[in-house]
Amino acid sequence: MNILQEFDTIAAIATPIGTGGVGVIRISGDKSFEIIDKIYSKKNLEAGRISHGWIVDGEKKIDEVLLLPFKNPHSYTGEDVIEIHCHGGINVIRNILDVVLKNGARMAERGEFTKRAFMNKKMDLSQAEAVADLIHAKTRDFAKHSAKNLSGALSQKIKEIRTEIFNVLSKIVAGIDFPEDVAEPEYDYIITEFEKTLEKIDKILACAKSSNIMRQGIKIAIVGKPNVGKSSLFNTLLNVERAIVTDIAGTTRDVIKETLDWDVAITLIDTAGIRDNDEVGKVEEIGIEYSKQSADEADLVLFLYDASKGMTDDDKAILDLIKDKNHIIIANKSDLAQNKEKDIFYLSTVTKEGLENLKEKIKQTAYNFSLEDTEFVTNNRQQDCLEKCRESLTQALQAAKIHELQDLISIDLKSALLFLDEITGEVITDDILNNIFDHFCIGK
Repeated sequence: MNILQEFDTIAAIATPIGTGGVGVIRISGDKSFEIIDKIYSKKNLEAGRISHGWIVDGEKKIDEVLLLPFKNPHSYTGEDVIEIHCHGGINVIRNILDVVLKNGARMAERGEFTKRAFMNKKMDLSQAEAVADLIHAKTRDFAKHSAKNLSGALSQKIKEIRTEIFNVLSKIVAGIDFPEDVAEPEYDYIITEFEKTLEKIDKILACAKSSNIMRQGIKIAIVGKPNVGKSSLFNTLLNVERAIVTDIAGTTRDVIKETLDWDVAITLIDTAGIRDNDEVGKVEEIGIEYSKQSADEADLVLFLYDASKGMTDDDKAILDLIKDKNHIIIANKSDLAQNKEKDIFYLSTVTKEGLENLKEKIKQTAYNFSLEDTEFVTNNRQQDCLEKCRESLTQALQAAKIHELQDLISIDLKSALLFLDEITGEVITDDILNNIFDHFCIGK
């Protein structure tokens, strides 16, 4: 995007494409009121007051709408903004957008409305990223944490840490620049302050694993021999007939994935039965390789075997493949089992015996992955910045402990501040900025 485009008036559809009750077209920029004056049946709009009228194209009426006008800086983007709320038919929305574009706006790029909000200091970069997290949240719990970041929870903590580092740096610089008037701070004071700040950084980073799992979810693969009930279990956990179930070995030839919201986003994976004999065709052989790959990449493996036949050597061979993974051993067809062993979950996908116990075990395991500490939700970029800040601050701490020259300590402190400023966007490159907003949807 060139510098002139940064100041264009932009427009886009802000609601999902498809049939619905209401559609929203958003316009932002200096020409917003000028454009709407050309295509709206009423004149002299008052900012902050809803207006009811018609969008027109010359003499032709397009749709009856509600208009929400906002004057800068009191809008989402910090610019003049018009929101057109029309009927939700896809062609109605497109017709209105075409009229808006024809009268002076250009099509917005991905995330450009939120990017302008950031550029106009309506929010910092961590809050802008929280907008994307909120939109794409796979679970209600992650949506709540994203809303917390949008309100500024992470930003405030980063600012608090930055202030602590900056205060120490200011005292060091003052002592260096004005030695006759200001004494350099005591090393014991510096060490205490650094240790206190590092504890706060570590507290945020302790949430990293939980943050990543809350954002991406956990992968759970169901593996076992053919005809042990993997697809039946898959359908039972989903509570829908998603996978084909037959008594013919090798029915499942490919991996099937579905997402569940059990407070943690769970990607449930049904895999092809793993077997090793000459009857396996080329397609099934590829499916078996996918099964092994899915098990290897999964966070949790549900290993299934036929309780009516007991665990065979083939079952044990599959179990050996996943022995180093987090796994749950499940004996299906428990209603036909002769003897029951400890540490094995017995289940019948037909009678549903043991199903609730298994669900609770899966949920508990998922919680152990993700809910250790979720006070702060961060993404990979923010975690990387915090790690680098921590590294710089740790170097400064080690230098303070050996009473290194404070001029040298200040170099590491300035570096730590820069990494914190990358989180909030005070210091950021165009490449990073574009990469962040490219993951937004058009219209946001």
